[in-house]
Amino acid sequence: MIRTLVVDDDYRVARVHAASVERVPGFTCTGQAHSAAEARAAIAADPPDLLLLDLYLPDEDGLSLLRSLHTSPGAPDCIIISAARDLQMVRSAMQVGAVYYLVKPFGFHQLRDQLDAYRRWRSRATTEGVADQATVDSLYGLLRGSSSAGAARRYLSPTAQKVLDVVQSAPQPVGASQIAEQLGASRPTVQRYLAKLERQGMIELHLEYGATGRPNHLYRVAETP
Repeated sequence: MIRTLVVDDDYRVARVHAASVERVPGFTCTGQAHSAAEARAAIAADPPDLLLLDLYLPDEDGLSLLRSLHTSPGAPDCIIISAARDLQMVRSAMQVGAVYYLVKPFGFHQLRDQLDAYRRWRSRATTEGVADQATVDSLYGLLRGSSSAGAARRYLSPTAQKVLDVVQSAPQPVGASQIAEQLGASRPTVQRYLAKLERQGMIELHLEYGATGRPNHLYRVAETP
């Protein structure tokens, strides 16, 4: 689980964002902070993996907080969530290490899409090995996400969304039979939705070969959105 701390001076907005984080498979909200001081205390007490950080805090601006955090080893990653639209502010956020910048107001689907992109990026970025240019390009592309994939996701049917949620939350590639059993649906129905999600680029097919017989058709979240 990617442990996420929400930092926003508006208590209502912080609650909404915290609840949204809990709805995204693979993420959990460790708490809410409403000032830079509260954020520092929360990070020291229970270090998160990711901050959802507003720029306007009552005691210190978010960029200053982020800049100071990144001087310490093991600093959390950060997605800025702000109503500030000034391009210089966006540029400054990028310079101090924000992995993305979401402009308020935004809906749950936008937040979910970016958290999904961050999760894929984090999974790839922590893999051992040497990065060639294609790998570097892929990592930067993962953080940008995909507007077309995000748009397609917004129009998923409830059943398709449930199938996608199971694939996203599975620690390993998962098959239609396992998903059908978990959802209480028929295997042909699940297989139909899996095929559609694969065509839309949200998941990808993984063939698992055994000693004999046909390969198992398993599915995992697509490496690129």
